[in-house]
Amino acid sequence: MEYSDKRSPQRLFIFNKADEICGAQPEYMWARTPDAAVLRRRDNSKWFGLVMTVRRGVLEKDCAEPNAPAEILNVKCDPLLIGSLLMEDGFYPAYHMNKQYWITILLNAGVEDKKIAALLEMSYELTESRGKKRQTKKDKQA
Repeated sequence: MEYSDKRSPQRLFIFNKADEICGAQPEYMWARTPDAAVLRRRDNSKWFGLVMTVRRGVLEKDCAEPNAPAEILNVKCDPLLIGSLLMEDGFYPAYHMNKQYWITILLNAGVEDKKIAALLEMSYELTESRGKKRQTKKDKQA
């Protein structure tokens, strides 16, 4: 399924990549935040991504426009990588998630699609049930 609408290019890229990785479709779970989309594994229902819009001020305390909307992606990440990612532009401590295991990526702010794709796939792998062999949509088609 190819996603296309008036939303941001990276948001659409993420949805298409999630579909490619494992056939995941965005789930819109909350009436209060209708644009918040959960990406969930099919085999164990664990989240591996959350795309949502937040106020810029929740990411950057001293930003010029704290009420400006900021589109973000939360992904589970190897704790050993989080420190180095936080030193790069566009990466923040996880918003509304466990900051030891999750990281927030500011979308449409210079983080390359290639890096987002790799982190989304890592998140998918890290949310795998213990003892199960990783099987992506690509593996099933082979």
